[in-house]
Amino acid sequence: MWFLALKFLNPPIPISSSLGRHFSTPPLISPILSSIQIKNIPMAKGGSMESAADRYQSTLDALSSLITKKTRADKSNKGDRYDLLFDYLKILELDEAISQLKIIHVAGTKGKGSTCTFAESILRNCGFRTGLFTSPHLIDVRERFRLDGLEISEEKFLEYFWWCYERLKEKTNDDVPMPTYFRFLALLAFKIFAAEQVDVAILEVGLGGRFDATNVVEKPIVCGISSLGYDHMEILGNTLGEIAGEKAGIFKPDEAMHVLEEKASKLNVNLQVAHPLDVNLLNGLKLALEGEHQYLNAGLAVALCSTWLQRTGHPIINFNQTGPLPEPFIKGLTTASLQGRAQIVPDIESPGNLVFYLDGAHSPESMEACARWFSLYTRDDNHLSNLNYQPQQHMDEGSKKDTAQILLFNCMSVRDPQLLLPRLMRTCASHGVCFKKALFVPNISVYHKVGSQALPTVDPQVDLSWQFALQRAWESLMQSDKGGELSNMDQACEEVKDDTGMSVMSCKNSSVFSSLPSAIKWLRDTAQKDRFVRFQVMVVFCGLYLLEIILLLQIFACLLYITRILERVGLCMNRAIEWLLFL
Repeated sequence: MWFLALKFLNPPIPISSSLGRHFSTPPLISPILSSIQIKNIPMAKGGSMESAADRYQSTLDALSSLITKKTRADKSNKGDRYDLLFDYLKILELDEAISQLKIIHVAGTKGKGSTCTFAESILRNCGFRTGLFTSPHLIDVRERFRLDGLEISEEKFLEYFWWCYERLKEKTNDDVPMPTYFRFLALLAFKIFAAEQVDVAILEVGLGGRFDATNVVEKPIVCGISSLGYDHMEILGNTLGEIAGEKAGIFKPDEAMHVLEEKASKLNVNLQVAHPLDVNLLNGLKLALEGEHQYLNAGLAVALCSTWLQRTGHPIINFNQTGPLPEPFIKGLTTASLQGRAQIVPDIESPGNLVFYLDGAHSPESMEACARWFSLYTRDDNHLSNLNYQPQQHMDEGSKKDTAQILLFNCMSVRDPQLLLPRLMRTCASHGVCFKKALFVPNISVYHKVGSQALPTVDPQVDLSWQFALQRAWESLMQSDKGGELSNMDQACEEVKDDTGMSVMSCKNSSVFSSLPSAIKWLRDTAQKDRFVRFQVMVVFCGLYLLEIILLLQIFACLLYITRILERVGLCMNRAIEWLLFL
């Protein structure tokens, strides 16, 4: 078996100001069609239209029941009883099926999801039937399971879910309890890929590697580890060496690289180092996923796919390291799609006034990469011209505008803002980007069920103490950056009521909002009031909460889209009536 690691380099990579081919269609309407669908729901007896929706909701409830408090999987607790996974495989009769899958297995702190997405797209464009398992999801849990590049259908998801759930429920007991949330999803992925007879299964590790549920695979074709960094330290360890040791647990083979090499040597694994992709190999095109760090992930994806093809008896014709990549590789890299990674979304109601730059950065290193991407793109707004749905008059007007950068930030309380915020702010400042305002919103999702499509509600008693702590850290950072000290924050801030009636703190450099919708409303109102300024909003949400803003913006776009269609229909009807009256 082969193992490939991503070399930790930051070469000068030319960054184009265009958004690339994956934004050739309106950026919001396309995601809406995949996540907000109008379905032909079969009627139940008596004419009820609710049976399909109820069945899906009961499935999400059953899945949610498997969520437990995370425990550290290490030697002291035998990997949180890691051996149970093999019992589950026997119950589901998957042990033999897994051995037949031709698997690419990817771990890492940063970039493993992008690497898997690139790899899936490359091999799909090579003509293979692909299965992709990633985490987390943004809107619907079915996003974690892709077949041939598309999330699994609701019908198939329900079929495979209940096949696994009912067998496990029947056979488990006090000694072998029901699997936890992520373990069940990993088992479900194995069932789906085996039943669907995919040619290649690409698995993204959930957390760590050695004790991860995906690591029950005993003979993957090739493994990869993307960039390593300091994250989940309470589970994986406090040094890069300890973290690398956990990630290297997927081997069936600086400090971090030394650990990887040592582990590979002990297991007699062929270790290769994958270099960043040379932009010249793309024949003048650019990667579908934005950010210079994606060239690192693309390089690893190319190496993984090349090795997989060779070891499964599909050698690549006319492939060398100096000339352009094979056409399927180029197509895969330039058409891959992954929401919430360096995603640019103009506000559809006023695209020239308000633009959102979304990313799910959650470690110091990814904060820096995200900040570099944001700074490069906001320095020159020419990339907006590639959003071809935008009326030209907005572009003509917008090109003369001043710009103002605003940070919309959210992170969980297990993160250290003293590590995240300084890296983000100072990287932006080094590129000449200074935030006019920072907005902090609650880190509790208002979508309580896993994948629930119920409309969100705002808790009137929401605890904002963590957001106030983030705000204090930001104000202190801003003052120290200006050479001063934060002597008394209370004197520099005032208590105000937001649109929900809750008391929040508004300071010179920052504000706290009781909910994400309140913050979005404030941004839209601000952009409407000052049409001579283009507001560029850097949205950094750590973890699952990117779904909130994506859903809100999609809902805004969908409603506006429907309104415009109805207006056009009404206009056509009025003209038809006028024409008939004229006759």
